[in-house]
Amino acid sequence: MSGYVLFQMWEPFRQSLMKGHLFYIEQARKRLLSQFDDIEAEADRAADEWLEQRSQYFDPDRHDPADLYESANEAGIEFYGLLSDMHEQTRLSVVAGMFHEWDKQLRDWLAHEIRHWHAGDNTRSKVWSVDFGQIADLLESLGWNVRSKDYFRMLDMCRLAVNVYKHGDGKSLDELKNNYPEYLGDPLAGSGGFSDPKYRNHTHLKVNDEQFQAFSDAILAFWRDVPENVLDSEVDNVPQWFENAILKDRANSQKTSKT
Repeated sequence: MSGYVLFQMWEPFRQSLMKGHLFYIEQARKRLLSQFDDIEAEADRAADEWLEQRSQYFDPDRHDPADLYESANEAGIEFYGLLSDMHEQTRLSVVAGMFHEWDKQLRDWLAHEIRHWHAGDNTRSKVWSVDFGQIADLLESLGWNVRSKDYFRMLDMCRLAVNVYKHGDGKSLDELKNNYPEYLGDPLAGSGGFSDPKYRNHTHLKVNDEQFQAFSDAILAFWRDVPENVLDSEVDNVPQWFENAILKDRANSQKTSKT
């Protein structure tokens, strides 16, 4: 099959994208997430520190030692809860950074390749402004059946989780409830109960280490799967938003040439 190359993934560039992603994940684990590896011991130390600080005010004639130790235990539990919440927030922020970087790199690659064969700012602007589904539509029109891939489903999950983390309740939360409720922790799970996902909100969003790794693997799988070359003969029925943007640029170019 012959034709003009519209989009090209240069292999050294592909490798640099994957290497940069792996560096981000490695350093995030090493410099951020590893700080929460032993929060149980930290909670115990917090309880001990609380006990030490208040022991100087202990009066055996007026105070019950059991009350003091119970309060120290409660301080340790509170510290553990707060640190666990911080761990969740830190992991979610790392996931958000990972997803947004992938999304920007994909759109930047598309815009860069378009510049080789099309002049006009409107099309490149649209590539940066359309939503995730519209970008997927464009990729599929290039002959890449991206929606059939397992990694696309993981990227869609990641997108929704990141949107809920960033915006709270809304459309993405509804989609997460309906399609991927496993990312909304069950507040009754610890007591052996079960709550319907429809009653959960953005405060229940959780991404565990296994899901974090699955998101990371999906990004690597995506970059590996980008076609080396997309020929004009392989393109079929581009999305309406893309066609309209191309036509608008051409119309603008014709107006400019007449003035």
